[in-house]
Amino acid sequence: MNQKIWSSDAVLQQDLERIASSEMIDWEKMRGKTVLVTGATGLIGGMFAKALVCASVQRDLKLRVLAAVRNEEKARRELGIFLENGMELLVCDILSPIHVEEPVDYILHGASMTASKDFVERPVETILTALHGTENLLELAREKNVESMVYLSSMEAYGVVDPEHYNVKEKDYGYIDPLQVRSSYSESKRMAEGLCGAYAHEYGVPVKTARLAQTFGAGISRSENRVFAQFARSIMEGSDIVLHTDGSKAHCYCYTTDAVLGLLTILLRGVPGEAYNVSNEDTFGTIREMAEMLVEKYPESGSRLVFDIPEDANKFGYAPTSRMLVNSEKLRALGWQAQIRLPEMFERLMGTMQSWKRQ
Repeated sequence: MNQKIWSSDAVLQQDLERIASSEMIDWEKMRGKTVLVTGATGLIGGMFAKALVCASVQRDLKLRVLAAVRNEEKARRELGIFLENGMELLVCDILSPIHVEEPVDYILHGASMTASKDFVERPVETILTALHGTENLLELAREKNVESMVYLSSMEAYGVVDPEHYNVKEKDYGYIDPLQVRSSYSESKRMAEGLCGAYAHEYGVPVKTARLAQTFGAGISRSENRVFAQFARSIMEGSDIVLHTDGSKAHCYCYTTDAVLGLLTILLRGVPGEAYNVSNEDTFGTIREMAEMLVEKYPESGSRLVFDIPEDANKFGYAPTSRMLVNSEKLRALGWQAQIRLPEMFERLMGTMQSWKRQ
């Protein structure tokens, strides 16, 4: 296998090599293929696209990776070395029909509104990006007669589930109030999933849905402000971890490499029209328990857990308090297995954040 330095971030380098060397994936199915990735400057889409390039070089797969992006300058800055090794930019807006001259064999559709604050401040854009963007990608998949397509959905598509039945499989659905502004994200994911199912049924498009638990790891944006990044920064800076809720929300997480390997498994082995959970069940716990774990694991930081709960927490765009263990049994049956547990997830996350200081 060919070895190449992809990043000055040692954690990201290791993660890309781990994906590329994984025997979980039948890489030969992708030899000489063209893969289109939307959201290629985001965390998951970006990691997916980079890992494909890394695997192509290591295994001499001669893959073409088309990275669909809106901001060409940002993409060239973030994807530079990968653009020299088989990745090409497709500058486009997924809200308009997408034109690609060459054949496309596989599609990963990861472009989406992802900031919680946007869900409450720009709910219309949140919904329309999901619906029209997914429609345009499905039309492209139909036109190109692709071998497979994966749509990145979210565990939020389940809504608020019965706390007595919190172990959630793909056919279990909870309650979503469509008139609550924060529901713009979860409802848009459900609607887009429905569109995928309709295209699979009516037009035979081989599209599968991946419902991801919250995913983090090497490759996160420096501006990332979700709870895992806030907690990691607090530990690294020796400041208190501040919760703006009671921390009782409980769910699962997934490390970036495990998520990418899960998406590749669904892409190559999943059943069209089906949904698959992508989650590490061993990480299940409350946000408060996660914060307490970090305070205990890093006593030298001096960080404490404190609460500062505002009267109106809705303005922050937090998801409704719920208890949900996202069950990945269906994906494991395809040969996938999550490997990185929560303490190591944070170790690796903070390792990549430390590398920023050296750049």
